[in-house]
Amino acid sequence: MDNKIRADKFLWSVRLFKTRKLASEACSKSKVKVNDTPIKPSYIIRVGDRIIIKRKLIKISFIVKDITSKRLPAKLINLYIKDTTPDSEKIKLTASRNSPHAYREPGRGRPTKKERRVMMKGLKNYFDD
Repeated sequence: MDNKIRADKFLWSVRLFKTRKLASEACSKSKVKVNDTPIKPSYIIRVGDRIIIKRKLIKISFIVKDITSKRLPAKLINLYIKDTTPDSEKIKLTASRNSPHAYREPGRGRPTKKERRVMMKGLKNYFDD
């Protein structure tokens, strides 16, 4: 394989983005940095590059171990990238999922009136302290 590839194609192929278009948009909006430099979708990724992706509350970071241009099965991703995200960033993600107003289990739908009252009561207690 080649030892270089476009950023948007690489991010899509290692399943960091669901579609190549989403990867391209993230690069264009400066949500993706390589070696601490914001990049364009056409930036050439090389082995050893450090990729940082800003997602909602956290910054996910990876190091490129190898290059691929084909979309990989999820089991093989560890052969191509190494996750170097600090534990402090991972804690932010789990904390946001544990708060009642920020995360809702998939498939649960809208909260009922009773559930909304409980959530609002919890928020009121939180802000009164």
